[in-house]
Amino acid sequence: MTTPSSNTQSNAQGSFGATLQQARKNKKVSLDEAAAELFILKRHLQALEHENFSDLPQPAFARGFAINYAKYLGLDPIKIASSFDAAYPNELKAQSLNNTDTPLRPMGTLQRDTHNRIRFNPLLIVAVIGVIILAVFLFRMVSHASKEHTEEPVSTVEDISATEQAQGAAISDTTGIGSSGSALNLGGANASEANLSVTLTDTANVSIIDASGNSLISGTQTSGDYQLSGVPPFNVQIDNIDNVSLTLNQEAVALDTYATDKKASFELAP
Repeated sequence: MTTPSSNTQSNAQGSFGATLQQARKNKKVSLDEAAAELFILKRHLQALEHENFSDLPQPAFARGFAINYAKYLGLDPIKIASSFDAAYPNELKAQSLNNTDTPLRPMGTLQRDTHNRIRFNPLLIVAVIGVIILAVFLFRMVSHASKEHTEEPVSTVEDISATEQAQGAAISDTTGIGSSGSALNLGGANASEANLSVTLTDTANVSIIDASGNSLISGTQTSGDYQLSGVPPFNVQIDNIDNVSLTLNQEAVALDTYATDKKASFELAP
């Protein structure tokens, strides 16, 4: 007798992947467009829609992708997260726990992966190049006129390189979508960091992912104080707020305002 797989059981209860795919089609958005907007690899979005969990990264990141994808498509992120948790195979969860050395990252400056993160407006780049060409042309004209009148050359070029000017075209996404590609503040390496303090009075499952996709804390934690630092906004998941208190930059966060049945799933920024 054959036992149904975890994915078969989740489809019987309602496929979150099919829900994501149908919502995307209703929105008339391609996978390439969604991937570019969310900064999530196209193959990971495909894996979510087809519930191919083995093609996804560790659960904390994959869950963050699902939540951010749901928000982008106008779906209820809490329902999608619950369906994701129910459908995620237990064997992959166990494998992920065995491959994780520690759920915490040491405090200090978190290096942000800026590869393919900064987007440029093509029209602005063309305009910058045009300004540079015009500046060079004017400089030559002024220099030539100055030589004819035996005067000192006059430079009208600003001391700013084309790269520095083009950086002003970088799009700053402040919509707050997370974790793992999931939410997102695209301030680059100059983005301001924020400090989090997590205090547990008893065992609780806590997951916090910052805007650069770094998992600051993930999984079941024992009682104690945890000092974290990362780039806001943060994607926060807590299974029991009664055992957890949270402060952001030394300001207490009212977890009960985000909780449903003692569980909280929200984004946090200064």
